[in-house]
Formats: sequence, structure tokens, C-alpha cells
Amino acid sequence: MRIRSLGVIDDAVVELSPGFTAVTGETGAGKTMVVTSLGLLLGGRADPALVRAGAKAAVVEGRLAVAPGSPVALRAEEAGAELDDGTLLVSRTLSAEGRSRAHLGGRGVPVGLLGELADDLVAVHGQTDQQGLLRPARQRQALDRYAGDAVAVPLAKYTDAYRRLRAVSAELTELTTRARERAQEADLLRFGLDEVAAAAPVAGEDTELTTEAERLGHAEALSSAATAAHAALAGDPEDPEGVDARTLVAGAARALEAVRSHDPALAALADRIGEVGILLADVAGELAGYAGDLDADPRRLAAVEERRAVLAHLVRKYDASGDGVAGVLAWAESAAARLTELDGDDDRIGELTAERDALRAELGALAEELSGARTEAARRFADAVTAELAELAMPHARVSFAVRQNEVADAAAGIDVGGRPVAYGPHGADEVELLLASHPGATPRPIAKGASGGELSRVMLAVEVVFAGSDPVPTYLFDEVDAGVGGKAAVEVGRRLARLARSAQVVVVTHLPQVAAFADRHLVVEKTHEGSVTRSGVRVMEGEDRVRELSRMLAGQEDSELARAHAEELLRGARP
Repeated sequence: MRIRSLGVIDDAVVELSPGFTAVTGETGAGKTMVVTSLGLLLGGRADPALVRAGAKAAVVEGRLAVAPGSPVALRAEEAGAELDDGTLLVSRTLSAEGRSRAHLGGRGVPVGLLGELADDLVAVHGQTDQQGLLRPARQRQALDRYAGDAVAVPLAKYTDAYRRLRAVSAELTELTTRARERAQEADLLRFGLDEVAAAAPVAGEDTELTTEAERLGHAEALSSAATAAHAALAGDPEDPEGVDARTLVAGAARALEAVRSHDPALAALADRIGEVGILLADVAGELAGYAGDLDADPRRLAAVEERRAVLAHLVRKYDASGDGVAGVLAWAESAAARLTELDGDDDRIGELTAERDALRAELGALAEELSGARTEAARRFADAVTAELAELAMPHARVSFAVRQNEVADAAAGIDVGGRPVAYGPHGADEVELLLASHPGATPRPIAKGASGGELSRVMLAVEVVFAGSDPVPTYLFDEVDAGVGGKAAVEVGRRLARLARSAQVVVVTHLPQVAAFADRHLVVEKTHEGSVTRSGVRVMEGEDRVRELSRMLAGQEDSELARAHAEELLRGARP
């Protein structure tokens, strides 16, 4: 990794060895920034306060060895990243204003993608994780992950069934608690549908009735106007001497007919006058028919107005769209569908009740399978942690897991597991707790209560080592998980981490010289003071430099002969 302008680090390169790398340094020198840098590369939260004072941005760049065809390589290539001979370049930039950018294989990517890849790249174990492992929920998660497919497969089925049960129960509760409201809604819908059905409106009927009412209401005036227009066009039978339009146009046609052969233009005009005469005859005939057919019956007018009133009543009550009768018909269609739905609720309640009971039975069976798998994994996990404790100078300590269920008085509030109604949740019916008996004959107690500070650190480290052994990732980072440990126990911690490093890359940030002595590579974060500016860098410690650093860690004095002798002894004892 290359770290620039992050915290107290101005510019530093951290090159980790394939085996065990120890990172040390004085308090405040910036060891934590190494862990923070790795966290940023893995998609961790970007805090602008991390940017070095006076700098515009902090930059962390990393070069990762990735196996071709691995999930990480495939996912990176999907995002457009390029791998250079099995190497993947990752960078993260954090501006002082809080903006964050990520690049993978030369391509800009969302920060979340780095987080996706992190699970397959690095497992980080620190003091925060230790505190988390004191919580039963975190202990259950660790146990489930350790158990692998034996728990993961039934747990996935259980989770799906649990989610479905919650959805079914919620719908069932809604249907049963709102039964009265639904009955009232159904009654209102039936009344409305009956009212619409009794009126039997037809689409477009309201428009047609409005037109007919207008005609019937002015029948006399319409008849008088049609009769007068007909007389003007075709003549009045009661006035034989009167002049009408048809007679005048016929006279004009006769006047032109005798001379039309002498001029084509006049012939064309004569033809047009003939057309006018035909049109006048047609219009006059239609006017006569209109006047004869016009119905001035007041009873029909009353019937039309009565029908219009019925339709207006329906429109006021059921047309929310402003479309008149068409809106009423649309409401009736949707109301009928809703009524069918409401009428089917009783059947639906029966179906949901049967499905709920079946899901509860399925959950009970899956919870029992989960409990069995967890109990078996808990035995193996506890044995492995106990064996680790023996190597960490706690030969008489014994770790165990309590996997238990809580019975409930109300069977309806639980699920049946082994013939008992027990409480259950999204992860099964088990309560998981890690217990410690620190010496023979001691009653196992929760680790938070049954261990001293130094014992707790060793127990947590043993748990982390066993847990890390079940994690299929190539790199493990331990951030001062050896706090509270010293003396012989510290030597055993270092030896155990070195053994873990035979099969994986292990990076340990530590303040213990006994642990650092076992490292294949020893890095020191150094701090120098130049006026008011603090600059930190990372240096590889080898030979005499490494002896001096271990001496400082042992006695706080780099040139102490006793400390140097002790440091050299630690290095000799750490050699395989």
C-alpha cells in the first residue's frame, strides 16, 4: 500500500510479506492509520477528518495479488477493471470536503464494489470485533459461519419461510381485524351496484337525452321556422301568387338555356344554376319532412326530463372522473371487482390460516435441524478454541457453547420444536452463548463475566484464530487483539499467529515485542517532528534495526544492554 496525507502519515509505502508481518511503533505514531488505510481500500466509511491538515485529499493505493478466475477477479473484470499479470490495483481518494472516489484496475467504480470484494480478500479482526463477540448475537453469527453449509442451507430455507410467515400473518391480521369495516364497505358497494343496475344506464345516453330535451322543449318554434323556410324555398300552397326561390331559380335556368350554346362560360353558369335548383328541391323536401316528423308531445318531454334526473343522480353519487354516465359505468365495473374481492375474503382467511399453520410447522422442523447443526458445530468450535487456549498458556481453561431454546406459555406465540412450544426469531429458535470455565471444577460462565482482562484477550484471540481458520480468505489483519496479554502468554500468542501465517498472510498491529519477534517482516511506523508538522513513515526493520526496535518495545530504551540481550533472545526463540 501507498498512503499519502492520511492522518499523521505524510507519505509512506507499506509492503507486506506473504507470511507474518508485524506493524509496531510508538503510541501516536500512526499504526492505526495502516489499519484505516486498508479499511478504505476495502470500501470502509470515509471520514474527511482523516485527511491530513493542510492537504486537499488523502490517497491510499494498493496492489493486490488475485488468482485468475477467482470470484474477486471475475467480479472486478465485470466492472471493467484490468488485471495485470494476476495483480489488481486499487485506489481510494478522500477529499477534505468529504468526497470519496474509488478506482479498481484503472477504472472508476462505486465504493460499494470495494466492499463487495472485501469479504473474499481480507478478514479484519480487532478490539472492536472482540467487544462484538461478547454479545450473544455475534457469537451465534460466528458459530453459524464456522458451521458452514450444515447451518447455512437450513438457515436459508428457514429465513425464506420466516419472511413468508410474517407476510401471511400480517395479511391475516389485517383481514380479521378489519372484518367489520370490510362488511360495511361491501354493503355500500352492493347498494350502489343495485342502484346503478336498477337505472341501467347506457353509454352516451345522457348526451342523446340532452339533445332530445332541447328539441322537444322548442318544438313549436322549430316547426314554425321549418315551415317558413320551406315556403320561402318551395312556395306557400295558400298563396298561389307568392314568389319562391325554386320558381326564381327555374326562371333563371330557362333564360340561359336558349343561349348556352353560344358561349361555354355561360353554359357553365347555367349548369351551376341547375345544381342550385336540385339542392333547393332537396332542402325543401327535408324541411317538409322535418316539420311533419317533429314531435311536440309534452308527455315525451316529461319522460325525457325524468330520465335525465335519474342519470344526474347517479352521476352526482358515483362519477368521480367527470365523465358523466361513462364515469358511472366505470365505477360500477371497479366496484364489482372490489366486491368480489371482499366477498372472497372469508375464503382467503381460510387459505391464509392453513398456510400459516403449515409455515409454522415447517419452521419448527427447520429450527430443530438448525439446533442440531449448531450443537454439533458448537462442540467442534469449543474443542478447537480450548485447544488454542492450551497453546496460549491457559492449559486448564475450557470453552463451551450453550445452545438453548426458551419455552413460551402461549403455544400460538411460538413454534413447536421437539414437542415444545418455543420462542423463535429470524435466525431460528436458538439462543447461543459462549461460556468459559477458567480452571477445573469451575462453573462455566459467560466469557464477559468468567475471564480476567488478560484471559479475555487470549480467549478472544483463540476464538478469532479458530474463526479465521474457517474463513476462506487469503489475508487476516489483527489489530492489537493481544491487548492485556504479557509474559509467557504473549510469546504463545506470537507463536500461534506465526503458525497461522504458514497457510495465509497475517498482518498484526501490536505493542508486544514477544509477538513482533515472530514476524517474517517487521514494519515500524515512525514519527518525526519538523517544527509544527508531524510526518510519519513506515520502515522495514532488519538486523540491528530490528533489535533496537524490540529493545524500545521492551524497555523504552533502544540502547539498553539488558533490553538488547532480551530482544536477541526473543528473536532466537522465535526462529522455527
